[in-house]
Amino acid sequence: MPTLSEDLAFRGLIHQVTDPALLPKLDAGGLTVYTGFDPTADSLHVGSMLQLCTLRRFQLAGHRPISLAGGGTGMIGDPGGKTDERAMLTPEVLRGYLAGIRPQLSQFLDLSADSPHAALLLDNSVWLGQLTTIEFLRDVGKHFTVNQMMAKESVKTRLERPDQGISYTEFSYMLLQAYDYLHLHTEYGCDLQIGGSDQWGNITMGVDYIRRVCQDEVWGLTTPLVVKDDGTKYGKTETGTIWLDPTRTSPFQMYQFFLNSTDAMVGHYLRYFTFLSHQEIEALDTETAGHPERRAAQRALARAVVGLVHGEGEVSKCEEASAALFSEEIATLTEDMLLAVTEDAPTTQIDRGEVIAGLSLVDVFERTGLAKSRGDARKLVKGGGTYVNNVRQADEQRKLEPKDLLHDRYIVLRKGPRDVHLLRIA
Repeated sequence: MPTLSEDLAFRGLIHQVTDPALLPKLDAGGLTVYTGFDPTADSLHVGSMLQLCTLRRFQLAGHRPISLAGGGTGMIGDPGGKTDERAMLTPEVLRGYLAGIRPQLSQFLDLSADSPHAALLLDNSVWLGQLTTIEFLRDVGKHFTVNQMMAKESVKTRLERPDQGISYTEFSYMLLQAYDYLHLHTEYGCDLQIGGSDQWGNITMGVDYIRRVCQDEVWGLTTPLVVKDDGTKYGKTETGTIWLDPTRTSPFQMYQFFLNSTDAMVGHYLRYFTFLSHQEIEALDTETAGHPERRAAQRALARAVVGLVHGEGEVSKCEEASAALFSEEIATLTEDMLLAVTEDAPTTQIDRGEVIAGLSLVDVFERTGLAKSRGDARKLVKGGGTYVNNVRQADEQRKLEPKDLLHDRYIVLRKGPRDVHLLRIA
């Protein structure tokens, strides 16, 4: 079995460390490690999951993890990674967000009291809410210079935009995070903070603050950010967000997202989001390089992530639905699953009366754009390249009928192997 430092290195999870002397301590076990999650939405997302998986790796290696919900810092807003000031959340909205993310923070970790490395789930509003302005300025602010704070990347980026700048509120965020680290160190013996690479400035502030106040040695470690193919960060306010809440991103949508990972990214995601062994991942790397058309790595990734987030029962449903999308089994799917598997497909609405009257397949393929013209549609049908509910059609005279309706309101059309179109019957 690899050591924790070897495992993190293999998975590409060591981006920066405050001191290389930390690495042997990772392998010895016994550290208390934390990372924080500000509740800026009512669900965490794929980017957050990287830190949750990393905390889990630490716990499995004999360390005690602390998952910190930012009920206090969420009232302020971290300027890191943002070009504009964050919208201020009301206490009511923040409480709703906290209620949404708490179960997600706990599901990745073992919180049982009888566990030798039982995880803690804490909320920094407990101590930040009691901190007075005078105490904050005297006990925290006096340990940092404005010059030092302005040198942080998250601040420099905003100051380079004189039209926007940065408010004193967000400017002070890094001091609150440093205070969090000090509180966790003195109250819970926390000696390591981890986070994404965009948290490096905040983490080093905390390490320096504890050294000044307590003369204790603590550490910081950052992981890479989870990025898309174009290098942009996955975040809560970005398009295409994959949420951990199944009411916001269904298990099937999550399954399809990872199933559609590019060959360039799938190896990274396997390392970040799964607990597959090094040998299993390397074997999938080899298969992707030699036989990319099999998409073995993507399937393994989708299975592992959905199983981790939503349970093995959902994995089976997703695999069945994914297979049904291109088979006659599509007629057996529930309405919710049918809509999930066709979510990304173009949609056309047609009148129920047209179906009853017998709308021709040639006409509907032209109308939906699956064929360029009626002549093109006839060629497609004659060539056996058209499908209704995944049943191949070869009769030019074929008309749609009420018996074609799925759940009395949908018909799935397909051209060729993968060009799907959903008809909604009004």
